[in-house]
Amino acid sequence: MSVRVIRPGLLTTVQDLGRFGHQQYGVSVGGAMDSISLRIANLLVGNASGSAALEITLAGPVLSFDHDALIAICGADLSPRVDGIPFAAWRPVWVRQQSRLEFGPPVRGCRAYLAIAGGFDVPCVLNSQSTYLRANLGGFQGRSLQAGDLLKTGKISEWAQVMIAELSALAGNQGRSEAKWFAGADLCELDLTRPVRVLAGSQFEWFTRASQQAFFSEIFTVTNQSDRMGYRLEGPSLELDHPRELISEGVTMGSIQVPAGGQPIVLMADRPTTGGYPKIAQVATVDLARLAQARPRDKIRFTQISVDEAQQALRTQDATMQRLTSGLVLMVR
Repeated sequence: MSVRVIRPGLLTTVQDLGRFGHQQYGVSVGGAMDSISLRIANLLVGNASGSAALEITLAGPVLSFDHDALIAICGADLSPRVDGIPFAAWRPVWVRQQSRLEFGPPVRGCRAYLAIAGGFDVPCVLNSQSTYLRANLGGFQGRSLQAGDLLKTGKISEWAQVMIAELSALAGNQGRSEAKWFAGADLCELDLTRPVRVLAGSQFEWFTRASQQAFFSEIFTVTNQSDRMGYRLEGPSLELDHPRELISEGVTMGSIQVPAGGQPIVLMADRPTTGGYPKIAQVATVDLARLAQARPRDKIRFTQISVDEAQQALRTQDATMQRLTSGLVLMVR
């Protein structure tokens, strides 16, 4: 069974939760920019939460299914349609063989995740199916999708078989049928009017008092020079209290570096493994998925929280994911 790419969209890649355990060799973790949406999309089609799905950026692809399929789309609202008919996200959707999935204008957010029952069957490279574009590693031939690509899908779960039976029976002559219920939308916030929560960075004290205050009180704009590697921000210039040298050290997704020009860079999924610029802050893990939905020209503010607050927020998010997982399993018993 397979999915054919008619048009690839702006940037569509295969992603899972990332490639862990190889940073000492310079291999980035990578993986989905918005891991929460990817996990929920997979759960809605009966996959393991970390299965390979498509990460779709702003302008979506056109896809054709060579078999009946169960899909779910989570994350950004990119106006998905099957055979020209819009359908809702955050729920299982049955799609008839030869139906055409396409996307319209982006309404909200930047990245949507398309999961299919069985997952996308691409090679596992260094324990991950994620595409790392800069190294041409993993995913579908190490690159973004192109017209004519044929993506194979894997074996579907018993959960997915139950949903397919229910939804196909409801479809009648239609090319698709969707569940009346939805799940998980409350876990993926697209609202960037709320400040992004951060912890003080390793070199926070190196910056002048005025720069520290400006970082938390001023607005920064996501520039067009932003991608999966990092978001370049535009705002007040942040300065050190005096020139310093920094030996490169480990960085992670959400590290906010400030190069000599004074404009911060938020490192994202395809970040390097080390960095040599002073770090003024670190985005709390619980807010990384929300930040991943920022588009160029979006405005961002930052607010400082403590380590305890960041850990508690993440525990709450994890507990909600656990309840969602358990609830979906019980639905088909």
